[in-house]
Amino acid sequence: MEIGICSYSFHRLLAAGKQDIFRFIVDCKELGCSQLDPWNAHLALIKQGDAAVKLGAKQHLSRAEEDYLTKVKDAADAVELPFGLIAVDGAHVYEAEAQKLAENRARAYRWIEVARRLGARQVRIDSGGPEEMTGEIFKVIEEGYQDLIERATSFNIEVVVENHWGPTVLPENVLTLVESIDGLGLLLDTQNWKEGKKAEGLRDCAKYATAVHIKTLKWDEQGNETMTQVPSAIRQLQDAGYSGCWGIESCPEDADEYGAARRSVALLRKLVH
Repeated sequence: MEIGICSYSFHRLLAAGKQDIFRFIVDCKELGCSQLDPWNAHLALIKQGDAAVKLGAKQHLSRAEEDYLTKVKDAADAVELPFGLIAVDGAHVYEAEAQKLAENRARAYRWIEVARRLGARQVRIDSGGPEEMTGEIFKVIEEGYQDLIERATSFNIEVVVENHWGPTVLPENVLTLVESIDGLGLLLDTQNWKEGKKAEGLRDCAKYATAVHIKTLKWDEQGNETMTQVPSAIRQLQDAGYSGCWGIESCPEDADEYGAARRSVALLRKLVH
């Protein structure tokens, strides 16, 4: 059984200066993970460099960024954990304005290069766009993903879309994307659907999942997650044939991020057979 924890699960600790990418790597080893799934804000130096794209800087990584990634990769190698899925914010495919679209594409290229250097297997890049995905908007998204997939595939990296925000909170839009765009994978989050669409989303999209985020929010004293119906979500994914890494995205209401991560790992080990 493969387990990864998306580092967004520790975003409060990151913001408080109590965790960085190097501590995250060690934490994942201690928590029993089999791969590393960083949210791109944890790769702080690279994320900071994304801002320069707005100023017309080239999409390539600087020497300082390359050296930083070497240190990150060395830290991962030291604990014998490979990189799995990098979740990228701020490089979504659709933008209505040409300049913003070009900036986002440059950032996406940077993160594909980051994934290549770290040896990651997948990179999540959001579709972007409004909830209503018109034919014109879909065409821009389709062309953008085709460009990114072609680039990433040459490095054996899978580009995945997540049901996250914008059009992807609706199952029908997710289905349109994964059924129409060759090579596009799906990071299925068990919770991130529009109100009233969760059951439909899991039912219709589980068979397309190439990665998952099992969302956990609130716990009882017996170690059961009480808000997101984790057992049912896992059953549906397994019934649909999912056999990939079981990714965790814990967002505990009580802000105990380490405690929630430990409980989430234990719950998955109990439920996934």
